[in-house]
Amino acid sequence: MSNFSLMRDADTNRFHLKGELSFKTVNTIINEAKSLFLSATELDIDLAGVTRSDSAGLALLVEWMRIASATSRPISFRNVPDQMMAIAGTSGLDKLLPIK
Repeated sequence: MSNFSLMRDADTNRFHLKGELSFKTVNTIINEAKSLFLSATELDIDLAGVTRSDSAGLALLVEWMRIASATSRPISFRNVPDQMMAIAGTSGLDKLLPIK
């Protein structure tokens, strides 16, 4: 059983990420997201359900930004956990993240 989930809300077309973002989970999340993102015209990702994250979680967001850019789709992140923002702040990525 995985310790995360990524689901798309049919009403809002928003993606909800829940659970742990770590070196153990991000590769699986990236692979799952590829199929979920295929039909999306916009990537609106809510991180309110993220319980823990390390730098791999931030790398995941950067990878999703790269995917959005490569496919000419807008992307935004909501409810980015403080832990992730602290990591982003130390690297200057906090200024690049499209946060709503």
